[in-house]
Amino acid sequence: MPHFTLPDLCDAHADCIRDIDEIRQTPLGVQALGIHPMKTDKRDLGDINLTVTFAGVDFIPGHFVYADNNGVLVATKALL
Repeated sequence: MPHFTLPDLCDAHADCIRDIDEIRQTPLGVQALGIHPMKTDKRDLGDINLTVTFAGVDFIPGHFVYADNNGVLVATKALL
């Protein structure tokens, strides 16, 4: 198994999450490349209702995302 360090996985902690203990308590599936203890700089920037693509999968507004420790599923209709 290859050995990765935090800088290898989390480019300036942009791909990481923090507050992992609180996140583990939620009923949500969270996927991240790693954890990082530093807060990000808040710049009050952002967009909503945009299609974004991760790993070749389009996440389209109105679609449903289901995630757990095994992976992520995107559906065009509610499955639950």
